[in-house]
Amino acid sequence: MTTDASAADPALTSDQPAAPLSHRQIVTILTGLMLGMFLAALDQTIVATAIRTIADDLQGLDRQAWVTTAYLITSTIVTPLYGKLSDIYGRKPFFITAISVFVIGSVMCTFADSMIQLAAYRAVQGVGAGGLFSLALAIIGDIVPPMERAKYQGYFLAVFGTSSVLGPVIGGFFAGMSSFLGIAGWRWVFLVNVPIGIVALLVVMRTLHLRHTRLDHRIDWWGAAALSVGLVPLLLVAEQGREWGWSSTDAIICYVVGALGVVAFQAIEWRMGEEALLPIRLFTNKTIGIGSIASTVLGMALFGGIACLPLYLQIVKGATPTQAGLQLLPLTLGIMSGSVISGQTISRTGRYRPFLRAGGPMIAVALFILHWTRYDTALWKLMIVMVLFGMGMGFMMQPLMLAIQAAAERRDMGIATASATFTRQIGGTLGTAVFLSILFSALPERIATRMGQAQGTAEFKAALADPANAAFVQQMKAGGGSGGSSVMKDSSFLSTLDPRLAKPFLQGFADSMDRVFLFASIVMIIGAAIAWTIPQISLRRPAPGEAPVVAE
Repeated sequence: MTTDASAADPALTSDQPAAPLSHRQIVTILTGLMLGMFLAALDQTIVATAIRTIADDLQGLDRQAWVTTAYLITSTIVTPLYGKLSDIYGRKPFFITAISVFVIGSVMCTFADSMIQLAAYRAVQGVGAGGLFSLALAIIGDIVPPMERAKYQGYFLAVFGTSSVLGPVIGGFFAGMSSFLGIAGWRWVFLVNVPIGIVALLVVMRTLHLRHTRLDHRIDWWGAAALSVGLVPLLLVAEQGREWGWSSTDAIICYVVGALGVVAFQAIEWRMGEEALLPIRLFTNKTIGIGSIASTVLGMALFGGIACLPLYLQIVKGATPTQAGLQLLPLTLGIMSGSVISGQTISRTGRYRPFLRAGGPMIAVALFILHWTRYDTALWKLMIVMVLFGMGMGFMMQPLMLAIQAAAERRDMGIATASATFTRQIGGTLGTAVFLSILFSALPERIATRMGQAQGTAEFKAALADPANAAFVQQMKAGGGSGGSSVMKDSSFLSTLDPRLAKPFLQGFADSMDRVFLFASIVMIIGAAIAWTIPQISLRRPAPGEAPVVAE
């Protein structure tokens, strides 16, 4: 039902049930929401596992960050737009739009012939993905009281966990096939989204029925444009800085344009006031302000870890994409365990802060331990650390969102939820671009060092003298001797290379990752300190017009 905005109570959220919903009704609505969220969550894990095969086939392993970063840039920019527009026009039409755009982008990715093309099509996917997470969580915030919200949000994290299990297996299955039904196997990684998306659309249209009270606002299009101008150049230089040079002309242009965009965005948001894309007053709330910073850091750790671990398992440990997916199950187990423990405890006690204070140090410790990972590190040791890493994530992801939603007024539920998702995606985009940039910057030097050490060993000399390796030896001489650039373009040759010759490459890759995880652990220590200061908000739903209560 739509009414005139002047007749609406501004303290009420724009979407709400006509009467309190039963558990069964909520679960029915959840079915549609979870299918939509499953699309985005599954896509991330499928692509993360298959990206090495895709990049090798398209001759661009060193450009893989473009594929992930393009997706994250667009999903990040449109997330607050989805939140604001859904506050005005209702959640359902924009949730349906998000699913539809995501499916269209998936079809486009199927036809990519280069890494740059794939990155462009992933950007289209990201436009849809930006609404899937934030709108699903906002709808739960609309229809479920805060004390019960942790329990129902646990369903979403179960979806995330399930996709973390299924995604790597499905991605590995398709990536490992040369073709299926006449189409290259890895292309099914994207095509598989189509039937899931169609089912999600049907379920959402059938089950998601909420009363909508229109809230008339201006759309902050100028703010959205300024945000794009600020973010895109800065993320671009984070990705390309290692090739351009951090003080090159191109990099400096990006710094200047990005800084101008950020300043313009802040000025526009101040001027727009309540109509702003991200209202400044939201971030003057201590919980939302600190929570947003913590969410950014969490995103960096999450996406940085997910981007690097599958590469290590496939390149260094020689796992197939399917095997790498299964080897990541301890990470999934940790996330699901942490989510279930925190969700059930918060539902009983109403206190989320103990989990925020425990989760950050757990992630930081796990990342620091990972920086000691070497070429010959036992897989079981790595899996133990994955469980710790995942449990820390489970302790932080749900409670952080819950804290931000509890601190927001009802009318701001959509934009507050979107801002939390937005800041996490900003962190994820930065984390992916920066961490992979660090990895590939260090790779040629580390491989060259290991190659120099190996050339003095009898084992390596014997391999060079073996006639079966003559073609590779000639290729190495033509390329300057180290072979680092070869791995960055296409690492598939390592699987067929004489193990004696492959060893320095694998050692160099493993050595390159220590800098990534060390830097990530330092960032997460800062994040843990920030999360420690988040206030405890009472999860009792406030009356209309009543501010959330700080319950120290």
